[in-house]
Amino acid sequence: MNRSTRLRHRQPGIALGPALLLASAITHADGPVVDRIYDPYVQPLETEIEWRSILQSDDDLGDFQRHALGFGRSLSDRWSAELYAIGTKTSGENLDLDVFELEFKWQLTEQGEYAFDWGMVFELEREVNESIWEMGASLVSARDFGRWSAIANLGLLYEWGSGVDNEFETQLHIQTRYRYKESLEPAVELHVGQDTAALGPAFTGLYRLSPGKKLRWNAGVFWSLDDETPDRTYKLNLECEF
Repeated sequence: MNRSTRLRHRQPGIALGPALLLASAITHADGPVVDRIYDPYVQPLETEIEWRSILQSDDDLGDFQRHALGFGRSLSDRWSAELYAIGTKTSGENLDLDVFELEFKWQLTEQGEYAFDWGMVFELEREVNESIWEMGASLVSARDFGRWSAIANLGLLYEWGSGVDNEFETQLHIQTRYRYKESLEPAVELHVGQDTAALGPAFTGLYRLSPGKKLRWNAGVFWSLDDETPDRTYKLNLECEF
């Protein structure tokens, strides 16, 4: 996979305080980083099937797609785990399975216990056809402000293996949204990393399918804030929880 084209959820106001203070210290991460934004919460006894899709469109470079299929489960009232199979596709090529990723979420505080709710996300990624690894940890912060919510993810990653520079990377993801109704919440998202600085509108929501079964969705379109970022990035995430 071309390393230069790699892609990498509560809620308005600005639960962004701590993350914004650190934003100025961010160095750019390896490749585009528009992706899911995590909340810090773990739902006990919950199983999840997730599909995430990213499409990048650039007038000069063409299109690039990234699709991830994941299966996850809560391990306790504070921990959850998820395993992903990730494939990529460039213009004129078939979709190839490129990466396996193991992910853990740790809920650090009870919801509403402090001014901000806190959590951590840990990930370990291995490329299928190359001996390339990536390990990362993200600090997750969230807060509600009336009918507004904000969330921030600040990540530190380390990549190593054959054919790549062993290096640390950082990422910043911020979402601010208005809780219009459970099934439809308009939002604005910012994604920052190496070769990526993208901002744009998004929508998210939750549908209750039956007792104990829910479908969460998140979709958005993001435009580049610099010359390194692909012109447009489209995102769609679907999560079925039961």
